[in-house]
Amino acid sequence: MSDLLKRITVNPKQCGGRPCIRGMRIRVSDVLDLFAAGLSAEQILEELPDLERDDLRAALAYASRKVNHPVLVA
Repeated sequence: MSDLLKRITVNPKQCGGRPCIRGMRIRVSDVLDLFAAGLSAEQILEELPDLERDDLRAALAYASRKVNHPVLVA
């Protein structure tokens, strides 16, 4: 999993510091939006030919890690 997450980059000077795929101007949120719109992995790769299948997996893994945070109950 950590190898996949290395594909996610954050640069304050690029895309407003939002997480991107391999330093490109393709944001993790762009990939997630396409999945949410119902596109398959194959369709996303056709739409964004600079991406690789592992980039899609990295975006999903990144999102999973971000929403899986501990919740403290008082």
